[in-house]
Amino acid sequence: MNINENEVARLVQQVLQEMTSGAPAQTAPKKQCGCSCGKGEIPKTARVAMMTELKKFEVQEYPIPELGDDDILVKVEGCGVCGTDAHEYKNDPFSLIPVVLGHEGTGEIVKMGKNVKVDSAGKPLNLGDKVVTCMIFKDNPDITMFDLNKQNVGGADVYGLLPDDDVHLNGWYSDYILIRGGSTVFNVSDLDLDSRILIEPCAVLVHAVERAKTTNILRFNSRVVVQGCGPIGLICIAVLRTMGVENIVAVDGNEQRLEFAKRMGANNTVNFMNYKGIDALTEAVKEAFGGYLCDFAFQCTGSPVAHSNIYKFIRNGGGLCELGFFINGGDATINPHFDLCSKEITLVGSWVYTLRDYATTFDFLKRANAIGLPIKELITHRFGLDEMNEALETNLAQKGLKIAYINKDF
Repeated sequence: MNINENEVARLVQQVLQEMTSGAPAQTAPKKQCGCSCGKGEIPKTARVAMMTELKKFEVQEYPIPELGDDDILVKVEGCGVCGTDAHEYKNDPFSLIPVVLGHEGTGEIVKMGKNVKVDSAGKPLNLGDKVVTCMIFKDNPDITMFDLNKQNVGGADVYGLLPDDDVHLNGWYSDYILIRGGSTVFNVSDLDLDSRILIEPCAVLVHAVERAKTTNILRFNSRVVVQGCGPIGLICIAVLRTMGVENIVAVDGNEQRLEFAKRMGANNTVNFMNYKGIDALTEAVKEAFGGYLCDFAFQCTGSPVAHSNIYKFIRNGGGLCELGFFINGGDATINPHFDLCSKEITLVGSWVYTLRDYATTFDFLKRANAIGLPIKELITHRFGLDEMNEALETNLAQKGLKIAYINKDF
């Protein structure tokens, strides 16, 4: 080993100082934490944003429980605000109050039970890894990792949509979340925070496009309408672009969202606010495709009127994927003869995702980032845990695009 004169002098001085003063040689400081992050010890309590009544979150503090052998304690880094959260905040359609919401979350493993070795895809798990969750099994043999489309997440529980219990750390709107044995968890340490926050909504669209592909109508050269340019519709455009579909027309009533749709890959847009009546709107869509109706359409709005209209945009023998109705949004009126039968439309419904779609989403995000799609710019507003009421009100007011909770301790 080569040591220069300055290094020798420093070592001699250190030894002499120890001999004369009894001071120990300088050593690297020890980590104080029981976690791997170097940000301090795991506290004895954690804060959660508990929804205690309609349109009201209260920050409450609870003890962090002892971990079981199959459990994982995660320090939350952030979580997206979903339309489902907004519905729960406003109406409690699932009768969950009191509840800790947040199902689009991600964070860092700070403690693990002795049996935890790998994630749900077989990838090793260690302290400090960044993770997301998908579902909690209910001893249902139909929910398996690699049975494509065998059953979607509707057959299982989800963190952030669990009634309160004696654990309390049940949703991602919190400082820490306790991932219990029997849950699905994925190591996504190779993705940045914003990408990880967007995994769950992106999985919804990966699943929808996979459902659309089962019709054998959606192809590279298909003319595709995406109706509704909120986060779901915008991500739909991005998924289609990463698959090579280029002839996409976005339909919405908000010009700023339509401009973002172009950045996501739509090559034309139609603002329905500029047209009076479905016939005029249909002509505008045809004109956007050079005089043709579309081959395939994605309905992403959750509006019964929008669902009724979209059949008019589709050619004879075309296809439709309806994914906008995550909850009961009311009845839509169609004419079965003119809208479905005589046109021989192939219709598929899509609701959330399967485990396989969740894993596929990680590769989609990497691909979208690699080709320069502005996926991460979907997150336009960020709020702390004590600002969750404001975060949900911002979502309900449709300000910006994607709203997110960010843990300011990171």
